[in-house]
Amino acid sequence: MKGFIIALQFLTRLPLPAIVVDDAAFAKSMRWFPAVGLMIGVLVAGSAWAGALVDHRLGALVALAVWVGVTGALHLDGLSDLADAMGVAHKDRERLLAVLADPHVGSFGVVAIVLQLLGKLVLLDLLVEAHVFAPLVLVPFAARIGPLAWTLWLPPLHQGLAARFRSAIGPVDLLAWAAALAAASWFVPALLATPVLVLWWGWQVRRTIGGISGDGHGAGIELIETMLLLALVIAASRISGS
Repeated sequence: MKGFIIALQFLTRLPLPAIVVDDAAFAKSMRWFPAVGLMIGVLVAGSAWAGALVDHRLGALVALAVWVGVTGALHLDGLSDLADAMGVAHKDRERLLAVLADPHVGSFGVVAIVLQLLGKLVLLDLLVEAHVFAPLVLVPFAARIGPLAWTLWLPPLHQGLAARFRSAIGPVDLLAWAAALAAASWFVPALLATPVLVLWWGWQVRRTIGGISGDGHGAGIELIETMLLLALVIAASRISGS
């Protein structure tokens, strides 16, 4: 349970009791990331439903605001950093790492954040209008299985967050959450896209920047969330059209 609280403190801005955390306990908390995603999903879906009582557009906007607020834009920050770094990836590795470590947001990062938020808003609006609420709970959950796979598969880009996670996560952790994902996919088949998306993002970061980092994890979570929303929209449109 302590690991779950640590993961909640790291991935969300929810008010929680202060606890003492060492590096080992923090690294092991990664195995709870999908569970935290489930809590985020409950808040997002609940907000979408509540807002939709007034209008589907308000439901989408409230859901997006809660999504960003509860996570503290943590993963959006990773997405913007990685977008800026990939913008100079054609130059040299030293330049790429320097941009990745720079706390300032460049033009690539700004564009990535804007497109990501717009994409989520449009997709959420389509889902809320179609009264698709329960599957929303599972989107943040599924996306946060990705970091476990990337940690086991990809070399750390540098001695940072991803390197600490690598020593604390084992195949059993990934298999347990993969089994949970398979069970969830029985009820929400669109989630079957998750393994393909996880593999795609892992291949992308390995090919482009050579390994995984905290920013790579965050960017991957954001992009997979958006693509899973798209998968839900496609599934909902097929049901309504049949």
